[in-house]
Amino acid sequence: MASVRGRAKTAKIKPPKKHGPNISIDDTWAKLSVNIVEILNHRAEHLSYEENHRYGYNMVLHKNGEMLYKGTCKLLSDNLDILAKKDIIPTFPSSSSDDPIQKSQEAETLLKALKKVWDDHKSGLTKLRDVLRYMDRVYTKAAGVPEIWDAGMLLFIKHILCQPIESHLISAILYQIRTERNGYDINRSAVKGCVDVFLQLSERDGVSMYKRDIEPEFLKESEEFYIAEGNKLLEECSAPYYLEKVEARFTAEDSRVHYYLSSQTSTPLRRILENHLLTTHLTEIISMPNSGLDNMLDLDKLEDLSRLYRLFIMVPAGLPCLKKALRETIVKRGKDINAASLSADNAADIEEPELSAKAKGKAKARPNPASQTLTLALKWVQDVLELKDKFDKVWVQCFQCDREIENGLTEAFETFINLHEKASEFISLFIDENLKKGLKGKTETEVDAVLDKTITVFRYISDKDVFERYYKGHLAKRLLQGRSVSDDAERGMLAKLKVECGYQFTQRLEGMFHDMKLSADTMAAYREHLTKTTAPELEISVTVMTSTFWPTSTVPSSCVFPDTLIRTSKSFEKFYLGRHSGRKLTWQPSLGSADVKVAFKPDKSHELNVSTYALVILLLFEDVSETDFLTYEEIKQATAIPEPELQRQLQSLACAKYKILKKHPPGRDINTDDSFSFNTNFSAPLYKIKIGTIVTKVENADERRETKDRIDEERKYQTEACIVRIMKDRKHMTHNDLVNECTRQLATRFHPNPLDIKKRIEGLIEREYLERCDDRRSYNYLA
Repeated sequence: MASVRGRAKTAKIKPPKKHGPNISIDDTWAKLSVNIVEILNHRAEHLSYEENHRYGYNMVLHKNGEMLYKGTCKLLSDNLDILAKKDIIPTFPSSSSDDPIQKSQEAETLLKALKKVWDDHKSGLTKLRDVLRYMDRVYTKAAGVPEIWDAGMLLFIKHILCQPIESHLISAILYQIRTERNGYDINRSAVKGCVDVFLQLSERDGVSMYKRDIEPEFLKESEEFYIAEGNKLLEECSAPYYLEKVEARFTAEDSRVHYYLSSQTSTPLRRILENHLLTTHLTEIISMPNSGLDNMLDLDKLEDLSRLYRLFIMVPAGLPCLKKALRETIVKRGKDINAASLSADNAADIEEPELSAKAKGKAKARPNPASQTLTLALKWVQDVLELKDKFDKVWVQCFQCDREIENGLTEAFETFINLHEKASEFISLFIDENLKKGLKGKTETEVDAVLDKTITVFRYISDKDVFERYYKGHLAKRLLQGRSVSDDAERGMLAKLKVECGYQFTQRLEGMFHDMKLSADTMAAYREHLTKTTAPELEISVTVMTSTFWPTSTVPSSCVFPDTLIRTSKSFEKFYLGRHSGRKLTWQPSLGSADVKVAFKPDKSHELNVSTYALVILLLFEDVSETDFLTYEEIKQATAIPEPELQRQLQSLACAKYKILKKHPPGRDINTDDSFSFNTNFSAPLYKIKIGTIVTKVENADERRETKDRIDEERKYQTEACIVRIMKDRKHMTHNDLVNECTRQLATRFHPNPLDIKKRIEGLIEREYLERCDDRRSYNYLA
């Protein structure tokens, strides 16, 4: 099959038709200009888009783009002038009335007129842009002029947003805002419509008319308004109401910016509010009399405190100001708690004047100073815990658990707690009471919660070694007297202390528990031993205490035991030393107790629980007739009990609730010229009676002074040991580095004074543990 090949024909493009001699450019423009006017007057429904587009196309094609462009701009300008005179200028506010509603309505009319002209102009400009699209694509780019839409926007600025129209518009916008700020309702959509016009228009620099003309005026007026507003509210309002009004202002301005202004105004406007409603007045707000921070805290105004925090954290100076104010109010409240406890405690230490013999017989029993001090100690800790609970609640519910605030609270509690000279003793007494009596009427969970809170207070103490000494003494009494209600609670408290201070802090305390267990095992073995030999006359129970663990003196207590007690004690000594070689037993009668059956007349007996010292005193009266008595000096010589302890024991036996002995002459205090006889006519409704020893919990002034001296002595050894430990590891250190490191390591027990560290360094140099270097500012360790 043959194929025919041929050359494909190329289609020829015909050149555009030229205007004939009968078609003129002037005629074309005349027709198009008439149509443009019709378009701008919104009467384009009878016009042909194709025809008008062709007119514009032909004018550009035949090099008459400039004529078309300038002519169109002239028509737009004329139309805008007409719109300004017809629709805008007549709406300028003309009323001289002071009625804000009327003036607001006039301003609203002007704003609506501008929006109407803007919509009219944009509508016509949109149609023109479509008709003159070829001109925008070809002529404007070549000529370097704006496209017709952009030219129309610039013409709107020139003919509409010019003076005096622009001034009236800006005044109307500001007046509407001012009216709304003063509490009146306005037509927000009218303001928004006008603001949107300014936002969409910009000149050659690209900065919007809003940014250039409206925002500066708005911010200036806002600043003036809020300077006056802040001063006015501060004079007229309480702190909570001030904060409420300020928060409302922030909310209102945020709403204003969101609904009819620009988001770009939000930051500078917010800064104005922060500066003139908050930053300038922070101190005045928080310290306002009868309504400031203290008042809010006193009345538990949690909502107001939450608002205070929300507003204060908005400004850089707010949180430091709040933190400082909280610290000051906590320290003030804490000092009041301290002062109340110390003044009452000092009053309890003052002895009452001596009463006459007649007055003594009629006087009521005065309160025990030791009991008063214990009550004050418990109240002080309870008050501190309540204060801590109060501020913890505020911190969680109002301050959003802010860590900066928490640090401030911690510093404040540390400050006032460490100002209390008896804080360590009082906290130990509080724990002692809870571990002895706390479980009565409380669940273990409740007691554990109280102890947790107490640990929080303990955490604030700087001198933890002082607390350790008191706690050790109280724990020893609980263990030896069998007064710990719960062993689990005791060990739980020990675990809490270990978490806070480490193993070294609780090592001796744990040793005390270990001794109690070993003693129980030892007594079981001793009783088994007694079944195989001759048992002593008295039944004995012994607690063997390791001297390094317990807060007892290694010097034997001076007391002359009766023969029966001596024989019993020797029996146990022989058994114990037979099981352990190289050990020494030292009896501590001041820590012991005894159950003794005492016969009274007529044929009545009671079982008394007394201290070992009291037992020794009572046994003296076995061989004394009913009519005879023993003088104070005779009892002192016969027993060799230390005088302060002897007075307490005699007071317990002869002056307390249960008077086993009679004091001659009668009275409440023990004097060296007193004498005592056995009270054969003693009677009580109970068979078993506990005779407590007067003043057993709280130290008196002399004992407290002795405790302080012991603590100071211990600190010397601890500081020296720390210095040697550090230098042994480092070999060489400068003085400042050594002092800083020593302070850091000792901080878990107490805060050492740098001068005391320096003294200890000098002492170690004298004993050749260290040597001073040639520069005199550093030390070497001597092995």
